Amino acid sequence: MSADLSLTGRKPPRDASSLTWAAVTAAAIALWFVVYAQLAPFSQWLVARLPVEQGSHLAEAVAFFIYDTPKVLMLLTLVVFAMGVVRSFFSAERTRALLAGKREGLGNIAAAGLGIVTPFCSCSAVPLFVGFVSAGVPLGVTFSFLIAAPMVNEVALGLLFALVGWKVALTYLAFGLSIAIIAGWVIGRLHLEGWLEDWVRNVRASPVELPPNGMTLVDRIRAGLDAVRDIVGKVWMWIIAGIAAGAFIHGYVPEDLLASIMGRDAWWSVPAAVLLGIPMYSNAAGIIPVVEALLAKGAALGTVLAFMMAVIALSLPEMIILRKVLSLKLIAVFVGVVGIGILAVGFLFNALFS
Repeated sequence: MSADLSLTGRKPPRDASSLTWAAVTAAAIALWFVVYAQLAPFSQWLVARLPVEQGSHLAEAVAFFIYDTPKVLMLLTLVVFAMGVVRSFFSAERTRALLAGKREGLGNIAAAGLGIVTPFCSCSAVPLFVGFVSAGVPLGVTFSFLIAAPMVNEVALGLLFALVGWKVALTYLAFGLSIAIIAGWVIGRLHLEGWLEDWVRNVRASPVELPPNGMTLVDRIRAGLDAVRDIVGKVWMWIIAGIAAGAFIHGYVPEDLLASIMGRDAWWSVPAAVLLGIPMYSNAAGIIPVVEALLAKGAALGTVLAFMMAVIALSLPEMIILRKVLSLKLIAVFVGVVGIGILAVGFLFNALFS
């Protein structure tokens, strides 16, 4: 019988397949950086050879689309893969267990922090909500997680950092977390558990145990690839649609018009942007190309980010999904509290980055 660790005191040799996966992954990441560095010159070369008048509105729109489409998709793929590996440490069951029994205050902070590394789309809101309630997570803590997960996730931060800069990304992170924490705390202090749907209140709490975590390096790399297949595979059409909208704005919408509608001088621009964003449906990756185009046209940063937050955190489709577990009164409170926070962020951003 071969000697094992308990007999020899030495670690077994690393599986050759793990080394192969690690080497291929490292090579793929290196190739990603090489290709990404060539996107700008390639897009300029391609646009110069298209049968469009250089300097025209159409040429500007086409150039924006040709450059931003591979850029955003490549950034999204890299970020989603990296966070897919990170999320292999944070399954839905593990997240429930970590939040179960947490009190308000610290629980809201922990929930909002977990929302960054465990991004779930609005379609996951209902099972997550029921799962959290059944695990004994307080209502306000649950809302902190559900606000932070779609709004302050790794995709939004990664793309904001790459496209707009680290100052904007860091400030967005701070204010986004503040909204999630404070809104969840306020909802928790209002003690609105009675406004849940009856069937949700009747779900009995069950003990939650942390699942075993014996994943190998190969398992985690595969988790990253699965995340790319799942997330990028679902949102790439929305991203291209967002880039197309951004290209139209970049090429055809006059700067003076956007400055008058979404500029700093128009006090009503922030609430108008929030109201405009609520009926829309998109994720962070799909809306950020529009944000980039609006900013390039002179729109105020706070107004644009308030629009982005409203689209992501207060979209009408998400409210329809949450209606399965929340009463209309509780949804109204949720929209009101989060909406006030988004308005505050918009006005503060306009003041800080003036």
